[in-house]
Amino acid sequence: MKSEVINKLFIYFVPDLKRKKMNSFWYTLGKILNGAWFYDNIGDIFNYSVIVLGFFGLFYWLRWQKKFNDQAANDPNQIK
Repeated sequence: MKSEVINKLFIYFVPDLKRKKMNSFWYTLGKILNGAWFYDNIGDIFNYSVIVLGFFGLFYWLRWQKKFNDQAANDPNQIK
């Protein structure tokens, strides 16, 4: 009888303990990353590099699109 009660309590409380452990892990990791000295330095550099890379990709794609449009304009047998 006593072991059944202990098993039921264990099953009831174990998921809660795992959740609390994971919460404390993620909050601790967040505090470490938030207080890291390199966090402020890489934040802007990463954002600016993504923006610049996006513009390079945009102009690269526009160049290819112009090439395909010119090729389509010169081909009278294309399907429209």
